[in-house]
Amino acid sequence: MAEKKILLGISGSIAAYKTPILVRQLIKAGAEVKIIITPAATDFVSRLSLSTVAKNPVLTDLFDEASWANHVMLGRWADVMLVAPLSCNTLGKMAHGLCDNLLMATYLSATCPVIVAPAMDEDMWHHPTTKSNLTLLEHHGCHVMPVNHGELASGLIGEGRMAEPEEIVAYLTHYFIESQQLKGKKVLVTAGPTYEAIDPVRFIGNHSSGKMGYALANELQMRGADVTLVSGPVSLSQKKQGIHLVEVNSAEQMYEACLSNGGYDIAVMSAAVADYTPVEVAKEKIKKAGDELTITLKRTKDILEALGKKKKNGQLVIGFALETENESENAVQKLQKKNADMIVLNSLRDEGAGFGHNTNKVKIYFKDGRKKETGLKSKSEIAKQIVDSITELL
Repeated sequence: MAEKKILLGISGSIAAYKTPILVRQLIKAGAEVKIIITPAATDFVSRLSLSTVAKNPVLTDLFDEASWANHVMLGRWADVMLVAPLSCNTLGKMAHGLCDNLLMATYLSATCPVIVAPAMDEDMWHHPTTKSNLTLLEHHGCHVMPVNHGELASGLIGEGRMAEPEEIVAYLTHYFIESQQLKGKKVLVTAGPTYEAIDPVRFIGNHSSGKMGYALANELQMRGADVTLVSGPVSLSQKKQGIHLVEVNSAEQMYEACLSNGGYDIAVMSAAVADYTPVEVAKEKIKKAGDELTITLKRTKDILEALGKKKKNGQLVIGFALETENESENAVQKLQKKNADMIVLNSLRDEGAGFGHNTNKVKIYFKDGRKKETGLKSKSEIAKQIVDSITELL
């Protein structure tokens, strides 16, 4: 925590009364703390108390008569933006990009990692809308701290208590240690589908959204890696520092982009690359004629196999498999045939997993015969578990 820059956002929850203690502990651990507080949160904790322990002014408004708070620079100054407590209201705003106060303006322009510590009553915590908003937040790359079980402001006993200040400090400490795990490592990640042109208008493709690959790229970058993300056509955006985005359309273009990146330490091939592509691509749109149309296809180049053959000592190659039958047998066979170090198996039989979902469920197969299974989790959480397995291999 020494010399780390923490931007603390405080939203309107009774748990805000704990924040002066949290700030004091962060400063004792060696961090510098700047604070943004929402107008609603000032009913629970005073700006004077916070500014005294932080030794920095506490910001509430985007502007007043004399000055303007530069929310863009605040988000660039911090090593981490911590929102604690995260109220149900602010959670909804963050999940859906609403921008009506300084905290939200800073969050939406922040380039640093974001960690949130939710705090709300048990019924609110378990509401389906809250769960959906938390999933969206994780999908956007935020780290969500678990809540505690105990006495709540309503008098109920249950889940929804904000983590205690010492738990938040421990979480941040662990995060900063973890963020150095892959420092200096160069990682190649593929994501999304490939589109194989039939004519200038039509293509052969699949339903991959790229969400899993983008979540992996984000998690690898969070742990200090220098990431090159080779992405097929997706509707996702990638603006994180430390991730170099290479956009491609076809399997051939993805092959060329990956094989030209030979200096990687780790290759994570999560893209759903087309196995076949048309032999000929019509120069003009094919007009409707007759009841049938025959298109001759040829095999595309196998990127995972090519990287497996070229793999040097010290390099890791991670493959993905999507199966509908004989899942385990096919995954193990792919692991051996492609000379991969690890295969991540998705099954279309698992509800809530696979293409298009914000959640996933995978089995991880290792070269030494070990196997891991995950439950159904957000793709951000699955990405963490996959990267944990990669660091084990290292």
